[in-house]
Amino acid sequence: MNRYAVNRKLQVFIIVWFGQLISLIGSGLTSFALDFWVYEQTKSVVQFTLTALFTMLPGLLISPIAGALVDRWDRRWTMILSDAGSALATLFITLVLFTGTIQIWHIYISISIISVCNVFQKLAGATTTALLVPKKHLGNASGLVQIGESASELFLPALAGILVLKFQLQGVLLIDFATYLCSLAALLIVRFPKRKTASKNSNEGKQGLGSLKKDVMYGWNYIVTRPGLLGLLIYFAISNFLVGIVSILIIPMLLAFVSSATVGTILSIAGIGTLVGSLVIGVWGGPKRRVYGILGFGLLLGVCIVFAGLYPSPQLIAVAVFGGLFCFPFIASCSEVLVLSTVPTNVQGRVFAVQGIIAGSSLPLAYLLAGPLADYIFEPLLSSSGPLAGSIGKIIGTGAGRGIGFLFILLGILQFLVTFFSFFYTPLRILDKTATKENLDVAD
Repeated sequence: MNRYAVNRKLQVFIIVWFGQLISLIGSGLTSFALDFWVYEQTKSVVQFTLTALFTMLPGLLISPIAGALVDRWDRRWTMILSDAGSALATLFITLVLFTGTIQIWHIYISISIISVCNVFQKLAGATTTALLVPKKHLGNASGLVQIGESASELFLPALAGILVLKFQLQGVLLIDFATYLCSLAALLIVRFPKRKTASKNSNEGKQGLGSLKKDVMYGWNYIVTRPGLLGLLIYFAISNFLVGIVSILIIPMLLAFVSSATVGTILSIAGIGTLVGSLVIGVWGGPKRRVYGILGFGLLLGVCIVFAGLYPSPQLIAVAVFGGLFCFPFIASCSEVLVLSTVPTNVQGRVFAVQGIIAGSSLPLAYLLAGPLADYIFEPLLSSSGPLAGSIGKIIGTGAGRGIGFLFILLGILQFLVTFFSFFYTPLRILDKTATKENLDVAD
Protein backbone atom coordinates (compact mmCIF):
# COMPACT_ATOMS: atom_id res chain seq x y z
CA MET A 1 0.00 0.00 0.00
CA ASN A 2 1.49 3.37 -1.05
CA ARG A 3 2.26 6.12 1.44
CA TYR A 4 -0.49 8.41 0.07
CA ALA A 5 -3.20 5.81 0.70
CA VAL A 6 -1.86 5.12 4.19
CA ASN A 7 -1.84 8.84 5.04
CA ARG A 8 -5.39 9.22 3.73
CA LYS A 9 -6.59 6.41 5.98
CA LEU A 10 -4.81 7.89 8.99
CA GLN A 11 -6.44 11.25 8.29
CA VAL A 12 -9.84 9.57 8.29
CA PHE A 13 -9.03 7.86 11.59
CA ILE A 14 -7.98 11.17 13.20
CA ILE A 15 -11.13 12.95 12.01
CA VAL A 16 -13.40 10.16 13.27
CA TRP A 17 -11.48 9.89 16.55
CA PHE A 18 -11.76 13.63 17.17
CA GLY A 19 -15.50 13.61 16.48
CA GLN A 20 -16.01 10.67 18.79
CA LEU A 21 -13.89 12.37 21.47
CA ILE A 22 -16.15 15.43 21.40
CA SER A 23 -19.22 13.18 21.61
CA LEU A 24 -17.64 11.19 24.46
CA ILE A 25 -17.18 14.38 26.47
CA GLY A 26 -20.80 15.35 25.94
CA SER A 27 -22.08 11.88 26.84
CA GLY A 28 -19.92 11.83 29.96
CA LEU A 29 -21.30 15.18 31.06
CA THR A 30 -24.87 13.94 30.59
CA SER A 31 -24.17 10.71 32.47
CA PHE A 32 -22.81 12.49 35.54
CA ALA A 33 -25.48 15.21 35.38
CA LEU A 34 -28.30 12.66 35.16
CA ASP A 35 -26.86 10.75 38.13
CA PHE A 36 -26.83 13.93 40.21
CA TRP A 37 -30.33 14.93 39.07
CA VAL A 38 -31.94 11.54 39.74
CA TYR A 39 -30.51 11.33 43.25
CA GLU A 40 -31.43 14.93 44.09
CA GLN A 41 -34.99 14.48 42.81
CA THR A 42 -35.71 11.07 44.38
CA LYS A 43 -33.31 10.91 47.36
CA SER A 44 -33.38 7.17 46.65
CA VAL A 45 -30.29 5.00 46.36
CA VAL A 46 -32.43 2.39 44.58
CA GLN A 47 -33.42 4.87 41.87
CA PHE A 48 -29.79 5.97 41.64
CA THR A 49 -28.54 2.40 41.12
CA LEU A 50 -31.34 1.71 38.63
CA THR A 51 -29.96 4.54 36.51
CA ALA A 52 -26.61 2.75 36.39
CA LEU A 53 -28.36 -0.55 35.64
CA PHE A 54 -30.30 0.87 32.68
CA THR A 55 -27.11 2.49 31.44
CA MET A 56 -25.30 -0.86 31.31
CA LEU A 57 -27.77 -3.75 31.04
CA PRO A 58 -29.57 -3.09 27.72
CA GLY A 59 -26.28 -2.72 25.88
CA LEU A 60 -24.93 -5.83 27.56
CA LEU A 61 -27.94 -7.91 26.52
CA ILE A 62 -27.92 -6.70 22.92
CA SER A 63 -24.16 -7.20 22.44
CA PRO A 64 -24.27 -10.64 20.75
CA ILE A 65 -26.84 -9.49 18.18
CA ALA A 66 -25.05 -6.16 17.75
CA GLY A 67 -21.77 -7.93 17.01
CA ALA A 68 -23.39 -10.06 14.30
CA LEU A 69 -25.10 -7.07 12.71
CA VAL A 70 -21.97 -4.89 12.79
CA ASP A 71 -20.13 -7.58 10.83
CA ARG A 72 -22.95 -7.52 8.22
CA TRP A 73 -23.56 -3.77 7.97
CA ASP A 74 -21.56 -0.85 6.60
CA ARG A 75 -19.63 0.30 9.67
CA ARG A 76 -19.60 4.00 8.83
CA TRP A 77 -23.38 4.09 8.53
CA THR A 78 -23.70 1.97 11.67
CA MET A 79 -21.77 4.65 13.56
CA ILE A 80 -23.82 7.45 11.95
CA LEU A 81 -27.17 5.85 12.84
CA SER A 82 -25.97 4.98 16.35
CA ASP A 83 -24.93 8.56 17.06
CA ALA A 84 -28.19 9.82 15.57
CA GLY A 85 -30.21 7.49 17.81
CA SER A 86 -28.35 8.64 20.92
CA ALA A 87 -28.79 12.27 19.90
CA LEU A 88 -32.56 11.85 19.49
CA ALA A 89 -32.86 10.11 22.88
CA THR A 90 -30.92 12.97 24.48
CA LEU A 91 -33.13 15.51 22.75
CA PHE A 92 -36.23 13.72 24.07
CA ILE A 93 -35.07 14.08 27.68
CA THR A 94 -34.32 17.75 27.03
CA LEU A 95 -37.80 18.40 25.64
CA VAL A 96 -39.68 16.75 28.50
CA LEU A 97 -37.51 18.70 30.93
CA PHE A 98 -38.33 22.00 29.22
CA THR A 99 -42.06 21.19 29.20
CA GLY A 100 -42.03 20.12 32.85
CA THR A 101 -43.58 16.74 32.08
CA ILE A 102 -40.54 14.57 32.83
CA GLN A 103 -40.99 11.32 34.75
CA ILE A 104 -38.24 9.03 36.00
CA TRP A 105 -39.25 6.35 33.49
CA HIS A 106 -38.55 8.83 30.66
CA ILE A 107 -34.92 8.79 31.75
CA TYR A 108 -34.80 5.00 32.05
CA ILE A 109 -36.15 4.54 28.52
CA SER A 110 -33.85 7.18 27.05
CA ILE A 111 -30.66 5.90 28.66
CA SER A 112 -31.60 2.35 27.63
CA ILE A 113 -31.82 3.50 24.00
CA ILE A 114 -28.49 5.31 24.37
CA SER A 115 -26.97 2.16 25.92
CA VAL A 116 -28.00 0.08 22.90
CA CYS A 117 -26.81 2.72 20.42
CA ASN A 118 -23.46 2.98 22.22
CA VAL A 119 -22.85 -0.74 21.81
CA PHE A 120 -23.32 -0.55 18.04
CA GLN A 121 -21.20 2.59 17.87
CA LYS A 122 -18.33 1.17 19.93
CA LEU A 123 -18.26 -2.16 18.10
CA ALA A 124 -18.31 -0.46 14.69
CA GLY A 125 -15.68 2.04 15.78
CA ALA A 126 -13.35 -0.54 17.31
CA THR A 127 -13.49 -2.89 14.33
CA THR A 128 -13.00 -0.01 11.86
CA THR A 129 -9.61 0.81 13.37
CA ALA A 130 -8.07 -2.17 11.58
CA LEU A 131 -9.34 -0.79 8.25
CA LEU A 132 -7.84 2.66 8.78
CA VAL A 133 -4.61 2.13 10.70
CA PRO A 134 -1.57 0.12 9.53
CA LYS A 135 -0.91 -2.94 11.66
CA LYS A 136 2.34 -1.54 13.06
CA HIS A 137 0.48 1.54 14.38
CA LEU A 138 -2.52 -0.24 15.95
CA GLY A 139 -1.00 0.15 19.43
CA ASN A 140 -0.57 3.90 18.95
CA ALA A 141 -4.14 4.23 17.66
CA SER A 142 -5.53 2.29 20.59
CA GLY A 143 -3.48 4.45 22.95
CA LEU A 144 -4.95 7.56 21.31
CA VAL A 145 -8.45 6.26 22.06
CA GLN A 146 -7.41 5.56 25.66
CA ILE A 147 -6.06 9.12 25.99
CA GLY A 148 -9.43 10.55 24.99
CA GLU A 149 -11.33 8.35 27.41
CA SER A 150 -9.00 8.95 30.35
CA ALA A 151 -8.80 12.71 29.82
CA SER A 152 -12.58 12.96 29.77
CA GLU A 153 -12.96 10.85 32.91
CA LEU A 154 -10.44 13.04 34.73
CA PHE A 155 -12.28 16.33 34.28
CA LEU A 156 -15.92 15.42 33.65
CA PRO A 157 -17.22 14.93 37.22
CA ALA A 158 -16.19 18.42 38.33
CA LEU A 159 -17.17 19.99 35.00
CA ALA A 160 -20.61 18.34 35.08
CA GLY A 161 -21.25 19.69 38.57
CA ILE A 162 -20.31 23.23 37.49
CA LEU A 163 -22.44 23.09 34.33
CA VAL A 164 -25.48 21.75 36.17
CA LEU A 165 -25.29 24.67 38.59
CA LYS A 166 -24.80 27.22 35.81
CA PHE A 167 -27.04 25.87 33.04
CA GLN A 168 -29.18 23.25 34.84
CA LEU A 169 -29.67 19.75 33.43
CA GLN A 170 -31.37 21.08 30.29
CA GLY A 171 -28.27 23.06 29.37
CA VAL A 172 -25.99 20.05 29.83
CA LEU A 173 -28.25 17.92 27.63
CA LEU A 174 -28.20 20.56 24.89
CA ILE A 175 -24.39 20.58 25.06
CA ASP A 176 -24.44 16.79 24.68
CA PHE A 177 -26.80 17.05 21.70
CA ALA A 178 -24.41 19.53 20.07
CA THR A 179 -21.48 17.15 20.55
CA TYR A 180 -23.42 14.41 18.78
CA LEU A 181 -23.84 16.78 15.84
CA CYS A 182 -20.05 17.27 15.78
CA SER A 183 -19.52 13.51 15.73
CA LEU A 184 -22.08 13.08 12.94
CA ALA A 185 -20.43 15.83 10.91
CA ALA A 186 -17.05 14.09 11.20
CA LEU A 187 -18.53 10.79 10.01
CA LEU A 188 -20.42 12.39 7.13
CA ILE A 189 -17.36 14.11 5.63
CA VAL A 190 -15.17 10.98 5.51
CA ARG A 191 -15.29 7.71 3.62
CA PHE A 192 -14.18 4.36 5.00
CA PRO A 193 -12.19 1.94 2.81
CA LYS A 194 -13.96 -1.23 1.77
CA ARG A 195 -13.30 -4.25 3.91
CA LYS A 196 -11.24 -7.05 2.50
CA THR A 197 -13.21 -10.25 2.28
CA ALA A 198 -11.87 -13.66 3.08
CA SER A 199 -11.59 -16.29 0.41
CA LYS A 200 -14.88 -17.77 -0.63
CA ASN A 201 -13.44 -21.19 0.01
CA SER A 202 -12.42 -20.35 3.56
CA ASN A 203 -14.57 -20.95 6.58
CA GLU A 204 -14.29 -17.26 7.50
CA GLY A 205 -15.62 -16.17 4.13
CA LYS A 206 -18.80 -18.18 4.57
CA GLN A 207 -19.78 -16.73 7.91
CA GLY A 208 -21.42 -13.61 6.52
CA LEU A 209 -23.80 -15.83 4.53
CA GLY A 210 -25.40 -17.58 7.49
CA SER A 211 -28.58 -16.77 9.33
CA LEU A 212 -28.55 -14.08 12.00
CA LYS A 213 -28.97 -16.78 14.66
CA LYS A 214 -25.88 -18.60 13.38
CA ASP A 215 -23.95 -15.34 13.20
CA VAL A 216 -24.87 -14.50 16.80
CA MET A 217 -23.50 -17.88 17.91
CA TYR A 218 -20.46 -17.64 15.67
CA GLY A 219 -18.65 -15.13 17.87
CA TRP A 220 -18.79 -17.56 20.78
CA ASN A 221 -17.94 -20.59 18.62
CA TYR A 222 -14.99 -18.74 17.11
CA ILE A 223 -13.53 -18.16 20.58
CA VAL A 224 -14.19 -21.58 22.16
CA THR A 225 -12.43 -23.31 19.26
CA ARG A 226 -9.36 -21.16 19.87
CA PRO A 227 -7.95 -21.97 23.32
CA GLY A 228 -5.77 -18.87 23.42
CA LEU A 229 -8.65 -16.43 22.91
CA LEU A 230 -10.86 -18.41 25.27
CA GLY A 231 -8.13 -18.30 27.91
CA LEU A 232 -7.83 -14.54 27.46
CA LEU A 233 -11.60 -14.12 27.95
CA ILE A 234 -11.62 -16.27 31.06
CA TYR A 235 -8.71 -14.28 32.46
CA PHE A 236 -10.54 -10.98 31.85
CA ALA A 237 -13.75 -12.32 33.38
CA ILE A 238 -11.93 -13.25 36.60
CA SER A 239 -9.85 -10.07 36.68
CA ASN A 240 -12.86 -7.84 36.06
CA PHE A 241 -14.74 -9.53 38.88
CA LEU A 242 -11.89 -8.93 41.33
CA VAL A 243 -11.30 -5.35 40.19
CA GLY A 244 -15.06 -4.68 40.16
CA ILE A 245 -15.30 -5.39 43.90
CA VAL A 246 -12.37 -3.04 44.54
CA SER A 247 -13.86 -0.26 42.42
CA ILE A 248 -17.19 -0.30 44.24
CA LEU A 249 -15.66 -0.47 47.75
CA ILE A 250 -12.78 2.00 47.42
CA ILE A 251 -14.92 5.03 48.37
CA PRO A 252 -16.54 3.41 51.45
CA MET A 253 -13.09 2.32 52.65
CA LEU A 254 -11.67 5.82 52.24
CA LEU A 255 -14.63 7.56 53.89
CA ALA A 256 -13.97 5.49 57.01
CA PHE A 257 -10.91 7.61 57.82
CA VAL A 258 -10.72 10.64 55.50
CA SER A 259 -13.05 13.44 54.42
CA SER A 260 -15.03 13.48 51.18
CA ALA A 261 -12.70 16.24 49.91
CA THR A 262 -9.70 13.94 50.40
CA VAL A 263 -11.56 11.14 48.64
CA GLY A 264 -12.10 13.46 45.67
CA THR A 265 -8.40 14.32 45.61
CA ILE A 266 -7.39 10.66 45.65
CA LEU A 267 -9.82 9.83 42.83
CA SER A 268 -8.46 12.74 40.81
CA ILE A 269 -4.96 11.34 41.29
CA ALA A 270 -6.30 8.00 40.08
CA GLY A 271 -7.62 9.73 36.95
CA ILE A 272 -4.19 11.23 36.35
CA GLY A 273 -2.77 7.70 36.50
CA THR A 274 -5.09 6.63 33.69
CA LEU A 275 -4.16 9.69 31.63
CA VAL A 276 -0.43 9.16 32.09
CA GLY A 277 -0.76 5.49 31.17
CA SER A 278 -2.74 6.42 28.06
CA LEU A 279 -0.13 8.98 27.00
CA VAL A 280 2.66 6.42 27.42
CA ILE A 281 0.87 3.71 25.45
CA GLY A 282 -0.12 6.25 22.80
CA VAL A 283 3.51 7.27 22.22
CA TRP A 284 5.08 3.84 22.77
CA GLY A 285 2.46 1.70 21.04
CA GLY A 286 2.91 -1.15 23.51
CA PRO A 287 5.12 -4.26 23.54
CA LYS A 288 5.38 -6.52 20.50
CA ARG A 289 4.17 -9.44 22.61
CA ARG A 290 0.73 -8.10 23.54
CA VAL A 291 -0.03 -11.01 25.85
CA TYR A 292 3.05 -10.16 27.90
CA GLY A 293 1.78 -6.60 28.14
CA ILE A 294 -1.63 -7.76 29.41
CA LEU A 295 -0.22 -10.19 31.95
CA GLY A 296 2.72 -8.03 33.00
CA PHE A 297 0.54 -5.08 33.86
CA GLY A 298 -1.98 -7.51 35.35
CA LEU A 299 0.69 -8.53 37.86
CA LEU A 300 1.42 -4.89 38.69
CA LEU A 301 -2.30 -4.25 39.11
CA GLY A 302 -2.49 -7.03 41.71
CA VAL A 303 0.40 -5.50 43.65
CA CYS A 304 -1.28 -2.09 43.60
CA ILE A 305 -4.55 -3.53 44.95
CA VAL A 306 -2.65 -5.13 47.83
CA PHE A 307 -0.98 -1.82 48.72
CA ALA A 308 -4.35 -0.02 48.54
CA GLY A 309 -5.59 -2.15 51.41
CA LEU A 310 -2.38 -2.52 53.38
CA TYR A 311 -2.60 0.54 55.64
CA PRO A 312 -5.07 3.44 56.18
CA SER A 313 -2.74 6.05 54.74
CA PRO A 314 -4.16 8.52 52.18
CA GLN A 315 -0.72 8.94 50.64
CA LEU A 316 -0.16 5.19 50.24
CA ILE A 317 -3.63 4.65 48.81
CA ALA A 318 -3.20 7.57 46.41
CA VAL A 319 0.01 6.03 45.06
CA ALA A 320 -1.65 2.61 44.85
CA VAL A 321 -4.71 3.80 42.91
CA PHE A 322 -2.49 5.89 40.63
CA GLY A 323 -0.44 2.78 39.87
CA GLY A 324 -3.50 0.59 39.44
CA LEU A 325 -5.22 2.89 36.98
CA PHE A 326 -1.90 3.49 35.22
CA CYS A 327 -2.08 -0.22 34.27
CA PHE A 328 -5.58 -0.10 32.74
CA PRO A 329 -4.73 1.65 29.42
CA PHE A 330 -1.91 -0.83 28.75
CA ILE A 331 -4.14 -3.84 29.42
CA ALA A 332 -7.02 -2.42 27.36
CA SER A 333 -4.81 -1.36 24.45
CA CYS A 334 -2.88 -4.64 24.27
CA SER A 335 -6.14 -6.59 24.40
CA GLU A 336 -7.76 -4.56 21.64
CA VAL A 337 -4.72 -4.73 19.36
CA LEU A 338 -4.40 -8.46 20.00
CA VAL A 339 -7.96 -9.08 18.82
CA LEU A 340 -7.64 -6.67 15.88
CA SER A 341 -4.43 -8.35 14.69
CA THR A 342 -5.46 -11.99 15.18
CA VAL A 343 -9.14 -11.98 14.21
CA PRO A 344 -10.27 -11.42 10.58
CA THR A 345 -12.09 -8.12 10.09
CA ASN A 346 -15.28 -9.79 8.83
CA VAL A 347 -15.87 -11.45 12.23
CA GLN A 348 -14.36 -8.89 14.61
CA GLY A 349 -17.74 -7.42 15.55
CA ARG A 350 -18.97 -10.77 16.83
CA VAL A 351 -15.74 -11.51 18.67
CA PHE A 352 -15.64 -8.06 20.30
CA ALA A 353 -19.31 -8.49 21.30
CA VAL A 354 -18.62 -11.79 23.06
CA GLN A 355 -15.57 -10.30 24.75
CA GLY A 356 -17.64 -7.35 25.95
CA ILE A 357 -20.56 -9.37 27.26
CA ILE A 358 -18.30 -11.75 29.19
CA ALA A 359 -16.32 -8.87 30.71
CA GLY A 360 -19.43 -6.86 31.47
CA SER A 361 -21.42 -9.74 32.92
CA SER A 362 -18.92 -10.22 35.75
CA LEU A 363 -19.35 -6.66 37.01
CA PRO A 364 -22.99 -6.95 38.20
CA LEU A 365 -21.98 -10.05 40.18
CA ALA A 366 -19.08 -8.13 41.71
CA TYR A 367 -21.37 -5.24 42.67
CA LEU A 368 -23.92 -7.69 44.08
CA LEU A 369 -21.39 -9.43 46.32
CA ALA A 370 -19.26 -6.44 47.33
CA GLY A 371 -21.69 -5.01 49.90
CA PRO A 372 -22.48 -8.25 51.76
CA LEU A 373 -18.80 -9.25 51.78
CA ALA A 374 -17.84 -5.93 53.34
CA ASP A 375 -20.75 -5.44 55.77
CA TYR A 376 -21.35 -8.97 57.00
CA ILE A 377 -17.97 -10.72 56.73
CA PHE A 378 -14.81 -8.63 56.47
CA GLU A 379 -15.71 -5.52 58.45
CA PRO A 380 -16.85 -7.58 61.50
CA LEU A 381 -13.65 -9.66 61.27
CA LEU A 382 -11.50 -6.58 61.83
CA SER A 383 -13.65 -4.54 64.17
CA SER A 384 -11.91 -3.55 67.41
CA SER A 385 -13.16 -6.77 69.03
CA GLY A 386 -13.37 -8.91 65.89
CA PRO A 387 -11.95 -12.44 65.51
CA LEU A 388 -8.90 -11.18 63.57
CA ALA A 389 -8.25 -8.04 65.64
CA GLY A 390 -5.50 -9.73 67.65
CA SER A 391 -3.69 -11.21 64.65
CA ILE A 392 -4.06 -9.57 61.25
CA GLY A 393 -5.46 -6.46 62.94
CA LYS A 394 -2.08 -5.84 64.60
CA ILE A 395 -0.53 -5.58 61.13
CA ILE A 396 -3.09 -3.64 59.07
CA GLY A 397 -5.11 -2.04 61.87
CA THR A 398 -8.66 -2.44 63.15
CA GLY A 399 -11.85 -0.41 63.01
CA ALA A 400 -14.01 1.00 60.23
CA GLY A 401 -12.64 0.33 56.77
CA ARG A 402 -9.98 -2.15 57.83
CA GLY A 403 -12.11 -5.14 56.91
CA ILE A 404 -12.44 -3.75 53.39
CA GLY A 405 -8.68 -3.17 53.40
CA PHE A 406 -8.12 -6.84 54.27
CA LEU A 407 -10.51 -7.81 51.46
CA PHE A 408 -8.45 -5.68 49.07
CA ILE A 409 -5.29 -7.48 50.13
CA LEU A 410 -6.89 -10.86 49.39
CA LEU A 411 -8.28 -9.64 46.07
CA GLY A 412 -4.88 -8.24 45.07
CA ILE A 413 -3.21 -11.54 45.91
CA LEU A 414 -5.82 -13.40 43.85
CA GLN A 415 -5.30 -11.00 40.93
CA PHE A 416 -1.55 -11.58 41.12
CA LEU A 417 -1.91 -15.39 41.32
CA VAL A 418 -4.46 -15.64 38.51
CA THR A 419 -2.19 -13.55 36.29
CA PHE A 420 0.95 -15.43 37.29
CA PHE A 421 -0.52 -18.85 36.52
CA SER A 422 -1.94 -17.55 33.23
CA PHE A 423 1.67 -17.27 32.03
CA PHE A 424 1.87 -21.06 32.20
CA TYR A 425 -1.15 -21.62 29.95
CA THR A 426 0.65 -22.13 26.64
CA PRO A 427 -2.19 -21.30 24.20
CA LEU A 428 -2.63 -17.91 25.90
CA ARG A 429 1.08 -17.20 26.23
CA ILE A 430 1.71 -17.78 22.51
CA LEU A 431 -1.51 -16.15 21.29
CA ASP A 432 0.48 -13.38 19.53
CA LYS A 433 2.28 -15.99 17.46
CA THR A 434 -0.72 -18.06 16.41
CA ALA A 435 -2.10 -15.57 13.86
CA THR A 436 -1.81 -17.00 10.34
CA LYS A 437 -1.62 -15.03 7.12
CA GLU A 438 -5.40 -15.46 6.82
CA ASN A 439 -5.93 -14.02 10.30
CA LEU A 440 -3.90 -10.92 9.57
CA ASP A 441 -6.68 -9.37 7.51
CA VAL A 442 -5.85 -5.83 8.56
CA ALA A 443 -4.47 -2.78 6.85
CA ASP A 444 -0.74 -3.11 6.20
